[in-house]
Amino acid sequence: MNGTPDIKYDVASVLNRGHRDYQEDAIATDFPLGADFGYAVLSDGMGGHAAGDVASKIVVTEVFSELKFQSSDADGFEADVGSVLKNAAVSANECMAAHAMTNPQTAGMGATLVAPVLIRDCLFWISIGDSPLYLMRNGRLRQLNEDHSLGPHIDYMVRSGMMPEDVGRNHPDRNALTSVLIGEAIERIDCPDRPFRLKSGDILVVASDGLQFLSNAQITRIVEENAEGGSAAIAETLLEELRELDDPEQDNICFSVIKVEMKDANKDHNIFSPEFERRKSRSPRVTTRPIKPEDVPDPEEMPASVAQATNGAAKSDEGETTPIFLRRRWLATDGGA
Repeated sequence: MNGTPDIKYDVASVLNRGHRDYQEDAIATDFPLGADFGYAVLSDGMGGHAAGDVASKIVVTEVFSELKFQSSDADGFEADVGSVLKNAAVSANECMAAHAMTNPQTAGMGATLVAPVLIRDCLFWISIGDSPLYLMRNGRLRQLNEDHSLGPHIDYMVRSGMMPEDVGRNHPDRNALTSVLIGEAIERIDCPDRPFRLKSGDILVVASDGLQFLSNAQITRIVEENAEGGSAAIAETLLEELRELDDPEQDNICFSVIKVEMKDANKDHNIFSPEFERRKSRSPRVTTRPIKPEDVPDPEEMPASVAQATNGAAKSDEGETTPIFLRRRWLATDGGA
């Protein structure tokens, strides 16, 4: 890992229970002082008490341990980050399956995963589920990773005039997941082949959906106003804003703020390189357990325009029908996320 601008990562993390009775989020970060690489691993568990917390800990432990081991060979790690991340996710998924077999009371537990890896000015990541990875650059906040939930599909229906805006904004199925780690085959994995190029002053926020009780506009304002104070100031203010919001439904809060500083940053990189813009979503590799038939809306009960457009299922922007196989509320019957 040589021949690049001097770089510094300023990192701060938050873990808070919110208004839940127990903590189902987990996070671990490793940015060694003086090193030109680092990574964060975050997981949002689901499944209720003694299940969601176990799931998220399994995911973070397995993925973090694999990254720690593989990064000891710096050159080999850099050349094969994507494969390392995918293998770590599969290994974590297999561990969850083994745990559920030997502990039947935890059957049905699941967890999201988002793990950004920074090597100098290159950002790699793996993402499964709906935990966001944000980039703040030049006053603009943008989610970099795919959202594996029904939220984007509902937003598409609103934009297309098939659903009223207020209905879409408060739709009960916005958090229904289309991919997750549950100990079975993984439906979708977001893991770009090429790195995303970072610039000096970029700020990353990797989070569970508990942070999304704040709007994008609120997050943008807080990050921008506290950028000079560093990651700790940003993280502290975000948490304080959530506390002041005092939403009785506040989910677990878990996020890490990563500020990138370079002495000789490359000035020519665009926020979204052509390679990034052309990147297509990966096709589903396998099929995972569907939700119960009774949980799927009856097309005859839907507005005619919606039923015709979706045929009873969610449609992506490309017009492809996406299977809905996991409902967060269905798993979290014990009051979980």
